[in-house]
Amino acid sequence: MLQAEGVQLLCLTASSGVPLFTRGSSKQLPFSVIGSLNGVHMFGGGQGVQLSCCETDRGDRVVWRVFRESVMLIAVSSSGDHTVTELQLCRLLENTWNCMVLVLGQEELSNVRNVERLKRDLRSCYRLIDRLLDRGEDESVMGDLTHCADCLLPQNTSLLQEALDAFTQASESEFGCLLIRGRVAVATEKWWRLVSQEVVLLSLLMRCLSGTTSCDYPVFLPVGSPTVAHRLLRFQLIQGVDVCTLCGPAPSLHHSETELVGRFWSPLMDILHGCLEQTQHSPAPSIALHPDILALLLINRESSRSLSLPGCHTTVTPQDAPPVPSTLRRWELLRLFYTFAVTRYFTTGEMVTSQADPLQEDFSQGFCHVPLHCYLVTEECKCYGLQTPQHQLFLLAALSMPTFALRSVATQTLTSITATTGF
Repeated sequence: MLQAEGVQLLCLTASSGVPLFTRGSSKQLPFSVIGSLNGVHMFGGGQGVQLSCCETDRGDRVVWRVFRESVMLIAVSSSGDHTVTELQLCRLLENTWNCMVLVLGQEELSNVRNVERLKRDLRSCYRLIDRLLDRGEDESVMGDLTHCADCLLPQNTSLLQEALDAFTQASESEFGCLLIRGRVAVATEKWWRLVSQEVVLLSLLMRCLSGTTSCDYPVFLPVGSPTVAHRLLRFQLIQGVDVCTLCGPAPSLHHSETELVGRFWSPLMDILHGCLEQTQHSPAPSIALHPDILALLLINRESSRSLSLPGCHTTVTPQDAPPVPSTLRRWELLRLFYTFAVTRYFTTGEMVTSQADPLQEDFSQGFCHVPLHCYLVTEECKCYGLQTPQHQLFLLAALSMPTFALRSVATQTLTSITATTGF
């Protein structure tokens, strides 16, 4: 259906099928195809069938979802893009809806009175939605897929936490966060009480606003406050380092920028520069990884926080061995392995595989126990996943690592990270 590789996102009114916007692939679907996609979903609903996902005979994948019986979102991936899974498309639709609520509020989206006005208002969501479709330099930030907050573990956590708590209190708020290259370095206790998807979206919004030194932005919390807006005050301390608070009518942006930012953050500029440099190497520099590890994703299931760590891979590769994947490809493979593991093995709280593939459905439901480990050997790397009551670890290793060693390396890596950082 798509003339170019990629994902196209369609937004329509659920009742009449009027297109509100399309984002994504440079070659847009013809209006007749968009109408057909909406029509087949409406036909299924009229027959008591909920159509959620399908694949064409050429490998195109389509996912539908209706929100608040008002807005329909459709995601279409082309047959040429084999890196996009059903789980990713489903998360894209959910994240897109939450972005729309974050900017416009649930009331305006649930009760569409003027379609043309809504089309204009939705333009303010395009930057967020486009960031979801094209992550650019954010490949290692995976909160859009995992729905866990991407974190950084700075070396001077206590000093940064004290400064943030004092700055947030002076801003007459209890919700504050310090972000470094899109990762949460420290946050207040109330910030961590927000739903993890809200933390992910607020972090995404601040990355989209990174071109400004400061801003006062109204936001709705998709779960906590979908109908009442809060003020998001965001300040760029240095390029790549942002601090923000969620507050009420006070203080003013001018007062915070001129009186509070310098008072609390100027003494910590050297530390902030050090944290910024740290992100270019590892979100947790005290962790020593096995030399054959290419990348890993660690999720704390209790706190809904995650760490994505690049491997160093210092092992010498024989000349006749396959080349080691590039850094960008490693993050891509890690996202694919995460999707593979949580839809086939670690399915608790995750999307079960599509009923369009009964073989996979029987496979995932055929276990009489909860799988705790899984592994996969591909032509590019070896993958290993494990889960405990508190953590999930997804690890990529070079082909030079013996397959029988994957389990012990993964277990030791998990123990080392949690013991060293307390994550």
